[in-house]
Amino acid sequence: MDTNILLENGTNELEVLEFKLGNNHYGINVAKIREILSYTPVTPIPNVHPCVEGIFMPRDRMITVINLRASLGLPNMETNGLFIITNFNGLNVAFHVDEVCGIHRVSWGDIIKPDHTINAEEYGISTGVIKLEGRLVVILDFEKIVTDISPETGLKMSDIEGIEENAVRARTPILIAEDSPLLSKLITTCLKDAGYTHQIVTMNGQEAWDTIEKFREEGVLDEKIHCVITDIEMPEMDGHRLTKLIKDDEELRHLPVVIFSSLVNEEMRRKGEALGANAQLTKPEIGLLVGEIDRLMESYIPPQKG
Repeated sequence: MDTNILLENGTNELEVLEFKLGNNHYGINVAKIREILSYTPVTPIPNVHPCVEGIFMPRDRMITVINLRASLGLPNMETNGLFIITNFNGLNVAFHVDEVCGIHRVSWGDIIKPDHTINAEEYGISTGVIKLEGRLVVILDFEKIVTDISPETGLKMSDIEGIEENAVRARTPILIAEDSPLLSKLITTCLKDAGYTHQIVTMNGQEAWDTIEKFREEGVLDEKIHCVITDIEMPEMDGHRLTKLIKDDEELRHLPVVIFSSLVNEEMRRKGEALGANAQLTKPEIGLLVGEIDRLMESYIPPQKG
């Protein structure tokens, strides 16, 4: 199946690959997928997490295989199924699924954000739900699935140890757009520990954009926001659309935008650059995030009123 579908930059759309585990329908952002392969026997590895089936080496590249049924607490699959080979956070991981149904182009505005009853901060692994032709397709949080299996692949919190505070950080207000409650908490904590204590936290690009518009109407934008940090994958409005809105607006384009996402690979980096993003980092690089904000703030000059 060809997953190399091109989307225009900043349109607030994404391609979702729908797949099945038993009778349940799930989805994954096509931007995370490298390829889809038929099942092939894997080599088991001793003393690994029970959700890890083993490894295999297509095209001389070693890839870890995760049994997605086991990760979701479902019974073992009765068929060989398929491998969805993914790349995010700099990792190549295969997810073993039963069946692939097809690809759908949808708007982030069509994705329903799960409430806290099914997406608690530490346990939820659904980032959204889409209604397609009368059925519900659950978008899974593949980053969290991998991090739960191998915590060292997540945010490297130790990277901020030893970072000295400075007066500039305490005076720098930052707007953050991040839909994952857990990641939002980790990011804000890291920034506070580094001295960036003045933060405005929103749950998606739409909330962030509404905040920018509100401050602009009140005439306090350049007092309230000196930098924007945004994820890419978010319901209602994604980070690329938010970046485009900011950088296409003559009154706003001076605002530095940092894209902080698991999806920052070569292709996504080109998209971010085309939209005008000032910096782009993958999610594990939390230590570099502080350095990038420091760099951008060194040259940041708010426009003069009047």
